[in-house]
Amino acid sequence: MAQGDAPAQAQLGPRPFYLVDKMKDGPLKARLAACTGPFHKTDFSIAHRGAPLQFPEHSAESYRAAARMGAGVIECDVTFTKDRQLVCRHSQCDLHTTTNILSVPELAAKCSQGFVPADPATGRKASAKCCTSDITLAEFKTLSAKMDGLNPAATTVADYQNGTPRWRTDLYAASGTLMTHAESIALIKSLGAKFTPELKAPEVAMPFDGDYTQEKYATQMLEEYKTAGIPPSDVFAQSFGLADILYWVKTAPEFAAQAVYLEDRYEKLGLDPNKPETWKPSMPELKAQGVKILAPPITTMLALNDNNEIVPSAYAKAAKAAGLDLIGWSLERDGPLNKGGGFYHSSVKAAIDRDGDTLTVLDVLAQQVGVRGMFSDWPATTTFYASCMGVK
Repeated sequence: MAQGDAPAQAQLGPRPFYLVDKMKDGPLKARLAACTGPFHKTDFSIAHRGAPLQFPEHSAESYRAAARMGAGVIECDVTFTKDRQLVCRHSQCDLHTTTNILSVPELAAKCSQGFVPADPATGRKASAKCCTSDITLAEFKTLSAKMDGLNPAATTVADYQNGTPRWRTDLYAASGTLMTHAESIALIKSLGAKFTPELKAPEVAMPFDGDYTQEKYATQMLEEYKTAGIPPSDVFAQSFGLADILYWVKTAPEFAAQAVYLEDRYEKLGLDPNKPETWKPSMPELKAQGVKILAPPITTMLALNDNNEIVPSAYAKAAKAAGLDLIGWSLERDGPLNKGGGFYHSSVKAAIDRDGDTLTVLDVLAQQVGVRGMFSDWPATTTFYASCMGVK
């Protein structure tokens, strides 16, 4: 088997079965407990930054792990370096938390903000800011990926970089391989998966470097798929910027046909999933502008009924009624659910009290909301569910 190839059948490991064991008794648990495979690759299972529950996000190792777990679609968050080359990072300015850059003095010196230690006397937290646009592609390629995290109480660089959440692991994080966008395309293609690149919002003023506009950036990302000979039907280009989606509708309709508008209006524009008057543009207006796929966080698509049961939100129902496909993010992102979870489960927190509720939530999203795919930090879970429940 070549280095990039995924196995013929998905390899899940123990976690999905652990989650089944932790479910509340009932028909869903009984059905999943009886499921012994075979488990297969599925486009329903979308790898969120690879498999970052245990591998450094956007690393080659993380992508390979995701493919082995049956992810049919794998994400590269796309940003740019100082010399305007595209690389895979969740944020333009996250190198200080996702790589070893602060441990490389000659590159740490180029960071937008060098390491500042915590000061308990004043309450100041440790901080740094290192951006892909601070360094060239050649310099970027000398770095190693690490688990995303920081220690805000750190007084040394070593302590600052030692901030992996306890419910993740550094077991596979010794030397994560950073990826250019083009390298991610080649690897994901070799793994037999499809692509969901996200055009990240720049954290530097645009145009960058004189004439590098948002439009050039948006075009460059899609051009790398054309250069690699990837059919547009295998690419789900994403952005939180509606303007980016509409730009692709005008300039690259073959890719816009399954471009994904990522929902963040709850954060910036006061969107309330239970109040349609706060959805601007409305669901029919998004559809009319050319949006085909809407991707909100899990919490936006779920609500509780009078019996404290998890059900689709008004937002989710309206999106489907308008003819929009839905993709959810991100399963297994907010850690153990025994205390109700974090942001991603905030709208249904009162009904969450165990890790097995991950699968209960996923079932509502698949069967009642009708999502076409789910981002997950551990794709084995979504692959397992899809294989057991007959989801394509």
